[in-house]
Amino acid sequence: MISSKEIILKTDISRATLNNYITLNLIPRPRIGQATSKTGKAVRMGFFPDSVLDTINTIKNLKKKGFSMSDIVDQLLRGAHPGLPQGKAAPAPIKSAPSDTDDRDFDGPRAATEQAMPPSPTVGTRTQPPQLSLDQVDCPAYMVNNLFELEWYNRHTLDSLLSDVEDVSSDITERNLFGLFLKTPALRRCEGFEALMRFHLAIAKNRMQRSTLLNRDNALDEDDIRLLAELYDDTEAQPKGQMLHCQVNMAARGAPENWYNLYASFFREGLFFVYAPLDEAHSELADLLARRDIVIRDLLKKRRPYLTHLSVLVADLQNSVKICAELPPEEYFELINQIWSTMAPKLRKYYATHGKHVGDGMVYYFFPQPDCNYILNAMRCAFEMKAAIAEIDKEWRKRKNWMNVLKLNIGLVEGREWFGTYQTPTQIEFTVLGDSINMAGRLSDFAREGAIWVTKSMLGQLSSNERDKISYGIRRKSQDGAEILVPNTYSRVSNLIDLNNPKHDKFHDIAVIPVAEILDIETPA
Repeated sequence: MISSKEIILKTDISRATLNNYITLNLIPRPRIGQATSKTGKAVRMGFFPDSVLDTINTIKNLKKKGFSMSDIVDQLLRGAHPGLPQGKAAPAPIKSAPSDTDDRDFDGPRAATEQAMPPSPTVGTRTQPPQLSLDQVDCPAYMVNNLFELEWYNRHTLDSLLSDVEDVSSDITERNLFGLFLKTPALRRCEGFEALMRFHLAIAKNRMQRSTLLNRDNALDEDDIRLLAELYDDTEAQPKGQMLHCQVNMAARGAPENWYNLYASFFREGLFFVYAPLDEAHSELADLLARRDIVIRDLLKKRRPYLTHLSVLVADLQNSVKICAELPPEEYFELINQIWSTMAPKLRKYYATHGKHVGDGMVYYFFPQPDCNYILNAMRCAFEMKAAIAEIDKEWRKRKNWMNVLKLNIGLVEGREWFGTYQTPTQIEFTVLGDSINMAGRLSDFAREGAIWVTKSMLGQLSSNERDKISYGIRRKSQDGAEILVPNTYSRVSNLIDLNNPKHDKFHDIAVIPVAEILDIETPA
């Protein structure tokens, strides 16, 4: 038998690669045994059959020959790949405990936080398509956003983990995971409570600053804030990856040990955590976690609606009906697709979430982020979109030799609304319920010539230093008809248009709202 550390040293692969081969059924799960660390302590370590070295070297040779991992997996599991040594199939399975550890001293989780995967099915059998769904996960599981606010959780999370929490608030700002942990006395009595906190903090440390974390839950008392600060300061940040893993003793102090494998899986939309009892086989859970597309699709489908602060951006192409009439259909679709594809990187840059627009315009939502202002994100994104459409306009004017000018009219609103999803069997659509999206749509209609209009309320959410980064105001007409810019002022919509004109009827519902036009904005260095 050979230990995991010896395998890594002899084959020059990473621990993450070793765990990946286990997940893909290319090598068996380790048998957990006792070993002695450099400090003389007895530690648990995973041991593999010696034949694993041959298997790993075979995989490395096949990869050098240009075989893809899917081909290698497909053929090695059947022992049929031409690169496999004659008469040698995949190694036989070893029935064992679910995971291995290294020999580092560690006060807390049984295994140090590391990139890992849960135990995989036995080797030599073809992995079946994953059958397990989130509804069938019979252990605590939840998803948090980048502010570690609880977005989805199953009943086992409430029954086993947050047993003292009577009701989870519908307001996402009241669902801070660290606050919920600290407010659950039964959880705090667990032997592994600090280890549990450290595991989450090691991930959070790459996402939010200390001050951001300590101010997320106003209901925490001074002792809880002090404990959270001490744990944060004493925890080393973990690098981002697809998955992290540790083992935590969830038994009450003095009670028999009750160890769990705790996995954290990383997605753009949030972080997914799942707890698997150490003494149970979880091959179906391994299959599910290996299929990231299925996991995130199920999570998004089951994410509960919640109240949240957000900024809404609505952008419409000016004179789109006229342009559509003038262009051949294929060119109009080409133009719209070019606009969307050009804007996509800018929207990702500012953490925008796509919403539904009834026409060919755009609706995007900007949510609070750990270390950047979601309101400034929306404004900066709008300004970059304005610059991008100007470049597209130059290209199409040269190409078509026409008089049309491509401009995006943009409306921006901040509010506190319900965020959720509409679903069909094949599609998930994010939506916001409330006045904010309707108001942003009206401001987009109100804007002309590529202007960006924002409500006074939204600008008022910024600090004075943040507002200093923005040039805004109202364009007025002098008595002789000349346009005058009055900076750092607002106006009600009703004072900017004639509401008696029938074509302005749709603006009656925003008539008394103070607004301003954004003229320029300072972008981060």
